Amino acid sequence: MSATPTVSRPTASRSSSSVNSERKISGSWASQSRNPISSRLHKVLGTNFDDVSTRDALRTLSQLYASESSGSSGSELGKKGKQVLGHDLSAGDEDDADYHKPRPTAQFAESTPGEAATKARNNLKRDMELKLADGSRHFLNVLSQVDERLVALQKHVSAMHKSSDEAEKHLQLTNETSQSLLERAGNLREERQEVESRKSIVSLFLARFTLTEEESEALTSRDVPVGKRFYQAMDKTEQIREDCRVLMAGEDGPTKAGTDIMASTASQLEQGYEKIFRWCSYEFRQIGRDSQLEVSPTMREAVRRLRKRPELLNESLATLSLTRQTTLTSSFITALTRGGPSGLPRPIELHAHDPLRYIGDMLAWVHQAIAAEREFLEALFGMKDDMRMVGSAREFRERGKMSEEEEWIRELMDAAIGKVSVPLKVRVQQTIRSQESAIMSYKISNLLQFYKITMTKTIGTDAVLSATLNEITDAAYKTFFDSIETQCRSLTRASLELDDTSLTPPIPILDHVQILREIMTVYQSSLGDDELEIKDEGVSPAVAGFLKIGDVMVQPAVDICLSAAEGKKRLKPAWDGDVFVLNCLSYLLSVLEPFEFTKPQQDVIQEAIDSRAEQLTEEHYHNIMIDAGLDKIATLCEEHDGSEPLSHVPGIQPAQLQSSLASFSRWLSTSNEVVSSSSPRLSRLTVQRLHTQIHHAALARMAKTYAMVCDRVRRKENRYEAAATLLGSERPFGQAALLWQIFGLKEEDGSEER
Repeated sequence: MSATPTVSRPTASRSSSSVNSERKISGSWASQSRNPISSRLHKVLGTNFDDVSTRDALRTLSQLYASESSGSSGSELGKKGKQVLGHDLSAGDEDDADYHKPRPTAQFAESTPGEAATKARNNLKRDMELKLADGSRHFLNVLSQVDERLVALQKHVSAMHKSSDEAEKHLQLTNETSQSLLERAGNLREERQEVESRKSIVSLFLARFTLTEEESEALTSRDVPVGKRFYQAMDKTEQIREDCRVLMAGEDGPTKAGTDIMASTASQLEQGYEKIFRWCSYEFRQIGRDSQLEVSPTMREAVRRLRKRPELLNESLATLSLTRQTTLTSSFITALTRGGPSGLPRPIELHAHDPLRYIGDMLAWVHQAIAAEREFLEALFGMKDDMRMVGSAREFRERGKMSEEEEWIRELMDAAIGKVSVPLKVRVQQTIRSQESAIMSYKISNLLQFYKITMTKTIGTDAVLSATLNEITDAAYKTFFDSIETQCRSLTRASLELDDTSLTPPIPILDHVQILREIMTVYQSSLGDDELEIKDEGVSPAVAGFLKIGDVMVQPAVDICLSAAEGKKRLKPAWDGDVFVLNCLSYLLSVLEPFEFTKPQQDVIQEAIDSRAEQLTEEHYHNIMIDAGLDKIATLCEEHDGSEPLSHVPGIQPAQLQSSLASFSRWLSTSNEVVSSSSPRLSRLTVQRLHTQIHHAALARMAKTYAMVCDRVRRKENRYEAAATLLGSERPFGQAALLWQIFGLKEEDGSEER
């Protein structure tokens, strides 16, 4: 039961009774004096229970005097309360069992409302004292038990001290007896550390200066292939030998360990090189039979390592060389007779009817084989790229300037390609001998010359193939020169129709010059830009290369033209021979002029043309002087020695001079040669430039001769009467400048008008 109803009921009863009392004595309240009860009542009624601490105190008291349970009877509660109230506080002889029993809380059975609270208020002090007494007795009992436990614990601690003392004595005795063992163990521990240190040093030494079982197996066993593992073992062996030189360089001389290590590693290293040699020999036999050559990094590394053993490398490369010789020769014969796989490309000998293509295909195959062989060998020896552009000429170095790798490559290429030279030489020589055409022989010669220069830059001049190419090229040129010399001899023996009135180059000369034109065309197509440049000697390689051909073919044509001209001169008219030779030489010059490398031959022909043109000019001059009637008086004026006046010389006396000048005037008026500035005699010249040149030269000379005659006639010592009148009576009236205008020519320097 909660404490709140217990406290509130008396308060409520007091409040209601107070109200009733106030109602009863309200009439006499003012008259009555204050008494203690009234004061107490007012104090109680004026008390405020809303304070928190007051409420907590009342709640605690309510809990202290709460009933045990709702099922307990009021009589029992009363009895228990009486027993509690009548309990003797001085009773201290109760046994422990009764003491530990729980004491009941002071409780009261209410017969009337507020009775329990009144009793509790009256017995509160006694109840508190009883509570304190019970708590004190409880603490005393508990402390007595603790004291007993402490006494027992002290006994146990004393026993433990005694045992500890005994154990300490035993431990001291044990330490004294085991001191020697500890010292021995410490010594053994130090010795063990020293042994471990030496063991680690020995292990490190062995790891650095010896090979493991796996590495030894990689060097010597046939089951381990040549590869990365093998090369690593070799590198370690070489490093061991390099490091071992330190052991061999002591002050006391080589150590036994260093000597043993060098001996064992030397044996292992030699076994490794022998293994590389056997592997390379086998691989070279296999790769040498393939047409598609590829070099693996393993093989390149093997060759690089074998360079430290030149005798082994030379022997393995000899195996490669023999294999490549057989393979290339067999491949070349196959390409000639059977062609490529499945017949493509077709066999080269199917084009044997076309000599140029036949030889070109064979040389192209050989050139391709050389290029492939060089690429293979450069990859094999690990040569760096020389930054040469594809298709550009390769610079071949002479002996002494090339590296060791280049010397090996040169020797291997020479040996591999050398056997191909035999079938190539036989077939090319057969083709050359079967040629009858000089042009085809020259095309073949140029083709051989081109491939000879190209291949020599790759294989060198000392190679077997270079010697073969030189031989067949010389044979081809010899055949060509024999052919053109034979043609030139047949040209000189050709019978020309001297009575032919056309005066054009005859058919034998035309055929000869046509062959020369084709030869020059072929020669020009074979030239490079560098060959057209003029060298220090003042002659370009192109001119020097064609000089012999020009001498062989041009000079006979010039000679036969000159000899034919001499035969035609014996016929009428005489100048037909000069016209004929000029026509022939001009035609030959026109054929040579488009080609710069024929400059020497052009100079020879031009000199012959100039000489013949000068002769024809002289003849043409005399002819027109005769036609004009000035020939006789011009001759007399030129031959006059001044011993007597010119007017007294027969043939040029005034009357005869007058007649010649009149004839010359008529010739100027009627001659077509003056009007058209051309001559019928020169009309058969095929080159109009020569026609005009010769005719103008003859007219210019006539003008100069007329000026000379006028000058002689005007001289006083020649005693011509009225010389000005004599000369001015006929055109051109004694004026040389007028004659130049009539001829349509520009007056030359040094000529004066008289």
